[in-house]
Amino acid sequence: MFGYVRYDLPNLFVKDMMLYKALYCGLCKSIGAACGQTARIGLSYDMTFLSALLHNMTGTDVVIEKQNCFEHTIKKRPIAKVDDLTKALGALNTVLVYYKLTDDFEDGERARGKRLWFKKGFKRAKRDYPEIAATVEAFMKEQAKAEKEQSSVDRAADPTANMMVKLSRLFLKDKAGAGSDELFYALGKWVYLIDALDDYDKDKKRGNFNPFVNEYGKKSKEELIKEHGEEVNFLFDTLFYDLREGLAGCKFYFNRDLTDNVILRGIPLETMRVLRGDPPEKMTVNI
Repeated sequence: MFGYVRYDLPNLFVKDMMLYKALYCGLCKSIGAACGQTARIGLSYDMTFLSALLHNMTGTDVVIEKQNCFEHTIKKRPIAKVDDLTKALGALNTVLVYYKLTDDFEDGERARGKRLWFKKGFKRAKRDYPEIAATVEAFMKEQAKAEKEQSSVDRAADPTANMMVKLSRLFLKDKAGAGSDELFYALGKWVYLIDALDDYDKDKKRGNFNPFVNEYGKKSKEELIKEHGEEVNFLFDTLFYDLREGLAGCKFYFNRDLTDNVILRGIPLETMRVLRGDPPEKMTVNI
């Protein structure tokens, strides 16, 4: 999950924008508490969404206080208080960033230097949150195996989807169920496939594995969409349906306007953006 899970701003209530900003800043502080200050540069919008979702699904209240941070040293701003859930999410964020940079490096990108920024934080996460780190590591190996086998689009997305299910069970514990499994499986599968579709031209040029290149083998993403757009759209429409069905099967303890905005509006809009080939819109959490 690296930047694709976004809200739909025009349809986001002001109260939910304020909550999102508080969760974003709170998660930043939580990463520092769990993995050290340098790991905070890996903060992602995707993990902010997970913080909102998991707080709601576990019934963990978000306590918001006026605080300072290193970017706002003079004027205090509303920030979600660090709790056990956000520290665990901070560790997960650091582990995922570390493995993502490792994967980028192995794919020929200049990521080795960036990865060093997260090395200490990654070690702290492995030490203090071994089950989270072990889960990610196991499924990263499964992902590498699936890609080495030149798997189909569905098969290639399975490891990431299954990883999200396993992680959700770690966080939700006794509140996990069939609905949450379906929701997190679809979310993990969507993230993997939208990233692969977005990277189509880059992976094609570099000769890296990409399930869409492997299955369709077109010269460019534009040509892929032109000739197989209906198939690709059907694939994502199926995932949208699974996300809705998963949501329907989950219990939420608080208002779910924010997470519904992301899942039901933000994710389809981001899919359309990638299908069109448009650059990502800049998101802001500044007050």
